Amino acid sequence: MGPSLFVHGPNVLFDTPEESRLQLDRSSVTEIAACFYSHWHPDHTMGRRVWEAVGGRDFSVWPPDTMARRTTDVYLPEQVVVDFSGPRGIREHFDFLEERGFVRVHELRDGQTVDLGGVEIRPFRLHEDYVYAFELREGARRLLVAMDELHGWRPPPELRGVDLAVLPMGLNEIDPFSGERRIHQEHPVLRFEATFEQTLGIVDALAAERVVLSHVEEVDGLTHDDLTRLAAQVGRGIVFAHDTMVVDV
Repeated sequence: MGPSLFVHGPNVLFDTPEESRLQLDRSSVTEIAACFYSHWHPDHTMGRRVWEAVGGRDFSVWPPDTMARRTTDVYLPEQVVVDFSGPRGIREHFDFLEERGFVRVHELRDGQTVDLGGVEIRPFRLHEDYVYAFELREGARRLLVAMDELHGWRPPPELRGVDLAVLPMGLNEIDPFSGERRIHQEHPVLRFEATFEQTLGIVDALAAERVVLSHVEEVDGLTHDDLTRLAAQVGRGIVFAHDTMVVDV
């Protein structure tokens, strides 16, 4: 399953994996002003029915309680608009949600930014150019959110030194403790997925004040204690994400 991230202040959610409703129920989040989608992959979009729950529709109440109804602004970067369309049916589902008043879809062109609550949000393409990362800026504070797909990406100079970077961990091609190979070196997944070692190279290039690594794959079998030990082993100000984790920027 995939990750999701919520930024308090502008109250922005990034991506809705299958567990999105459960994640929100467990969290302290009470208001979602907007959501941005990074790309079309199912583990980042299949929880989109959460907008029906967030919308506050209650059939037991008549006339409807207009104060309980919510329409959430959903922002789709340029390539995400393209990829949501067609046979995948994702855009058709959002059309349905918009018709019912659960969401309000905004299509962004590359280079556009969005201001929410005084926070500027800038989507930009990664090397795998169907995927977007996001720079959030409020005054001198900067947050980098990259939900997935860092393969081949080299951070541009303007992102160096962000206050916080949230990045996917990457694949454990090599066991981080034993050094044994876990993924065959000829496996095709290594042609399009970043490894943990490659992610560490990106962390070094970013030189962020703090780093949170998310999208930890269940197949790696790493427990919370394992990840705590690994964070101490690799240093770099890295911590690993977990559900309901809260980090200050």
